[in-house]
Amino acid sequence: MRLSRIVAPLFAAALALSLSGCSVQTIVRAVTSDTSASTKPAPVEQKPKLASHPKKAEPKPAPTQQELFEYVRSKLLSLSPSDGVDDNLEVAYNPDISTLTITQPDGRCDIYLNAIDNNSAVWEIIDPSESNRPRAEVLRLTINSISGKRARTCYDNQNQIDSSAPSNRARLFFSLSKAKAAPGFTDKMDKAIKELVVASGGAPEKEAL
Repeated sequence: MRLSRIVAPLFAAALALSLSGCSVQTIVRAVTSDTSASTKPAPVEQKPKLASHPKKAEPKPAPTQQELFEYVRSKLLSLSPSDGVDDNLEVAYNPDISTLTITQPDGRCDIYLNAIDNNSAVWEIIDPSESNRPRAEVLRLTINSISGKRARTCYDNQNQIDSSAPSNRARLFFSLSKAKAAPGFTDKMDKAIKELVVASGGAPEKEAL
């Protein structure tokens, strides 16, 4: 009687497991699997990376009126001819009256920059030699005045007006050999003199028709 009371519950448990078709190991694995899935941390969402753009270089500030003059003056003196005729002995600038003054052996010329036509600039190679006096070739920049205005007034060494110098154009002289040794000189000088004209109240260069 006591033995049957013990066997009956064991048999009933075995029968229930058999009918369910699951073993104890299967039930344990299922429970373990569900627990692991529920406790597994969710993947961290990656934030999109923003594309990095290189910083643009700050634009170079435009040269001042004084800086433009200093450049023009330095080139007129350092690249000056040395033939005793076209030498640039001194260069001065008066911003109050927009005048560039170039002193040479035979006198000086006052160039009125606010009256210069910026579309008139012409570069030429000149041989200033005379029949009895050979001279080195020079590089000459000619700039004309706006119609109805004077480009320059020239004076001799006695401070008298030189009426033989045409007043509707001005000329700047440079040693050709020295200019050739300065890379890009004509382009830089052309730009500097035109910007100085504009800074002095002259009209900017216009596109050709």
